[in-house]
Amino acid sequence: MLRLGRVTPATVDVLRALLAADGATWGLRLVGETGRPAGSVYPILARLEDGGWVSSSWDESDRRGARRRLYALTDEGRASAAAVVAAARRPVARRRAAEPGLA
Repeated sequence: MLRLGRVTPATVDVLRALLAADGATWGLRLVGETGRPAGSVYPILARLEDGGWVSSSWDESDRRGARRRLYALTDEGRASAAAVVAAARRPVARRRAAEPGLA
């Protein structure tokens, strides 16, 4: 698994949504859950997949409508994503605790 070169707030949002998902989830659902535009979410998913953090497959169910691409964290990706999300939270928590009225 490759290390992420840069971790943007949008990347953290996608990782957080993938961690919260119950199994594989489709890209458009991640767009909705993160509130980020599809033009941000799908390139992030591609980068995560290229790095081995995420695996994807086509939904093979018999449901009607367009096929969905499903995304899920790999085992290694899940552990690393949890660490990235936790690290992204830490500086905000420290800053809030130091500012009166925000704790």
